[in-house]
Amino acid sequence: MKLDLLCVGLTTLDVVGRPITEIPQNEGGRLIEQIACAPAGTAAGAACVAARLGLKAGVAGAIGNDLTGKFVRFALEDGGVDTSLLQTLEGYPTSTTILPIDDQGRRPTLHAPGAGSVPPLTDALMAAAADVRCLHYAAIGAPTFDGGPGERLVAAARAAGAVVTCDLIAPRPDAKAELARILPHVDWFLPSAEEARFLTGEEDLQAAADAFVAMGAKNCVIKDGGRGAVMAAGSLRGRLPAFDIKVVDTTTCGDSFCAGFITAQLKGLGDIDALKFAAATAAMVAQGLATYGKLESFEQVENAVKTLPVKETAA
Repeated sequence: MKLDLLCVGLTTLDVVGRPITEIPQNEGGRLIEQIACAPAGTAAGAACVAARLGLKAGVAGAIGNDLTGKFVRFALEDGGVDTSLLQTLEGYPTSTTILPIDDQGRRPTLHAPGAGSVPPLTDALMAAAADVRCLHYAAIGAPTFDGGPGERLVAAARAAGAVVTCDLIAPRPDAKAELARILPHVDWFLPSAEEARFLTGEEDLQAAADAFVAMGAKNCVIKDGGRGAVMAAGSLRGRLPAFDIKVVDTTTCGDSFCAGFITAQLKGLGDIDALKFAAATAAMVAQGLATYGKLESFEQVENAVKTLPVKETAA
């Protein structure tokens, strides 16, 4: 089965609880409202959301040969994600993140690195990248891909006619050099506001988006959370506002924005409509807990675009 979307990068298990405003002292305890766990990460989170939106989505990355890894693989497959390119690495634990969500939806992160941080580049992955409609390369920051292997992968996908989108696991010290290799092969670069400011030194996000285009990206959209997104996409410049919602948990909102945008584009929406759909996808996720939040379907998000109020945000 040819995939619509192949997501390459971090696969982790998120364990999320809310609301957590303080940690009980010593061996004290308290009751909270919700705990959830789900596959997540720049690759797995995006693939899960895209599959729920109706794409044939696959994930390429790595898990450990432990019980957590077995659960992550099961949960991905249960969500309709193709895991044939998800490697099991002996001697590594599965990457896992604990996220205590406060009553404002904010989420400090406690991450235990593992197999997901070192996804391998295999011959099977190279072949698959040349046979997908879209490659979401969300592996910048993985030492196994940075420095040349990632460039070979995105170049192969682009040469085969795939749309290439790009996100970061985390910017390593050599991230600018890696971007210089990767961005000339990228149709849409989708970093967060924090990453964009760090990588460019620009406080103004419009200047940062334009800087990434100058580095080679065909288009750049910077995700800015509740303030929406900033665009440098062809003739599109300026800020796309977010939807006005009650935020429960911002986990996977960035990855869901990417997945929503890719899904909308592959289903034929124009750039601005696809960006609105991406924002609505993130809004559905932010209203619930963990990777899926309140997300149900493509049709639900289509309706949300039409009915959710738009947040008034200063430029």
